[in-house]
Amino acid sequence: MEREVWLLWATLSVSLLYYVTSSLLWRRRGSSGRLPPGPRPLPVIGNALDLRGGHLHHVLARLARIHGPVMRLQLGSLPAVVVTSRDGAREAFTKHDKRLAARYTPDAVRALGYAGRSMIYLPSSDPLWKVQRNVVATNVFSPRSLAAARGVRERKMRELMDHLRARCGREVELGKSVYACMINLVTTTFFSVDVVDLDATESAHGIREHVEGFADLMTKPNVSDLFPFLRPLDLQGRRRTMAWHLGEIFRILDGIIDRRLAENAAASSTEDKQPDPDDFLQVLLDLMSTGQLDRGVVKSIAFDVFIAGGDTVTITTEWAMAELLRNPGAMAKLRAEIRGALGVKDAVEEPDAASLPYLQAVVKETLRLHPVGPVLVPHLAVEDGVEIGGYTVPKGSAVFVNVWAIMRDPALWDRPDEFLPERFLDAAAGVDFRGKDFEFIPFGSGRRQCPGLPMAERVVPHLLASLLHAFEWRLPDGMSAEQVDVSERFTTANVLAVPLKLVPITVL
Repeated sequence: MEREVWLLWATLSVSLLYYVTSSLLWRRRGSSGRLPPGPRPLPVIGNALDLRGGHLHHVLARLARIHGPVMRLQLGSLPAVVVTSRDGAREAFTKHDKRLAARYTPDAVRALGYAGRSMIYLPSSDPLWKVQRNVVATNVFSPRSLAAARGVRERKMRELMDHLRARCGREVELGKSVYACMINLVTTTFFSVDVVDLDATESAHGIREHVEGFADLMTKPNVSDLFPFLRPLDLQGRRRTMAWHLGEIFRILDGIIDRRLAENAAASSTEDKQPDPDDFLQVLLDLMSTGQLDRGVVKSIAFDVFIAGGDTVTITTEWAMAELLRNPGAMAKLRAEIRGALGVKDAVEEPDAASLPYLQAVVKETLRLHPVGPVLVPHLAVEDGVEIGGYTVPKGSAVFVNVWAIMRDPALWDRPDEFLPERFLDAAAGVDFRGKDFEFIPFGSGRRQCPGLPMAERVVPHLLASLLHAFEWRLPDGMSAEQVDVSERFTTANVLAVPLKLVPITVL
C-alpha cells in the first residue's frame, strides 16, 4: 500500500513539473507574438475538463463562441490551437500549409508501428509520405485510374441493388448493406478480390467493427497523450487495444497479399506465363519486390485506402438518406429529377448521376451538415512563424480546424442548421468542396486534404441515385418522418447514433 501511494505521489509530482515546464515553454515560444485567448487551464490537466459535455465539435464550437474563432487550449502538456472561422482556415491552409503539414499523433496509433508507416500520420516532409501519396494519387484516385475502374464500381452497385431487391418488403439496416458493398467495391477495384459475402453482411460487420474501434480509440481520453513521458506504461491500455484492432485488419490484408504472391509464383512457374494482374495491389507488390516499400508499409497503404474509399461513402450516404426521409419535399424533388432523367432505364450509371444538379446539391448539403470528419485530423505546427487571425501559433502546437462549426456559421450560411439543398443551386451554386472555398471544406484543404475525395464525389451520387431509382423507401411501421433520429455518435467520424433501418419497395 505504501509503495502504491508513493508511486501515485511520484507520478503526480512529475506530471506537475512536466505541466509547468510545458506551460513555460508555451509562453516563451509565444513571447514574440500574441497568444490566442482561451479558457484558463487547471494545473496538470490543463483544459481537459473544458472538453466535457458533448461531442468534441459541439464543445469546441461552444467554447469558440466565448473565446473567439482562434482559441488556445492546454491539453495536459500539449498546447493546442482551435480554428473555427473561414478566414482562419484560409490562413492555415494557404499561407501556412507547409508549416502545418505535420500531424499530431495520438499514442494509440503508434501501435504496431502504424503511425510511422501511414500517409495519414506521417509528416509531409517525410520521403516515405511523398512516395505513398504519389503512388496513391497516380494509381488509385487519379482521373485515369478512376475512369478505368468505372465498370467495376457499376457492377458492384448492381450487386447491391440485387441484394436489396431480395429483401424488398423487409426491414434492412441500410448502413450494413452499403458498407458491405463498399468494402467489396474497394477490394475488387484495387485488389481484384471480394472479401465480403453480401448475403451475409455480418462478414462486413467484423471489418467495420475493427475500423470503428480504430477510430474510437483515437478520440478516447488517454493519459499517454496528456503526458507523453507516461507513454511507455500505456496505463489505460489504449495502444494494446489498438494493436488488436489493427492486427485483425492486417491479418485480412496479409491473406490478400499472400494469395496474390502465390498466384504470381504459380503463373511464373508455367511455360505459358500469364501477365500479372493490372491493379493497385500489383503496383504495391512490384514496389515491394524492388525494395521501395516493405510489407508493413504495403498493408498500411491498403488500410488507408480502406478508410478513404469505404467509410466516407457509407457514412455520407446514410446521412443523406436520413435527411431525405426527414424532408419529404426534398425526397420528392430528387426522385422526380431521377425519374425525369432516367425514365425506365434498368440501372444508373456514373455519368447519369453526375448530370443531375439537384442530386449533386443534396450530396453537398449532406456534407455541409454532416461532414464525416467534423474536426479534421489535427495538424501540428512544425515551424515557428505561424500566425492565424493575428495570433501566434507556437511551434509544437496541435492545430484543430472545426469544419463542422465553419459550415454551420450563420454569418456564412442562411438558416445553417436546416437541410436545404436548394442553397447549392442558388446563392452557393458556385461553392465546391475541393478545398478552395473555405466556408465549405468537408474534405479539408491543402496538401493534407483527404485523398479519397475524387472517389467519394463519383460514388456517393451514383449510390444515392441508384438507391432512389430502384426503390421506394419506407420507414418501419408506425414511424413518421419527424421521428427519424439524426443524433450523432462521434469518434473521428461523425455517424448516426441510431443506425438507419428502412424498408425497400421495388419501383415498378
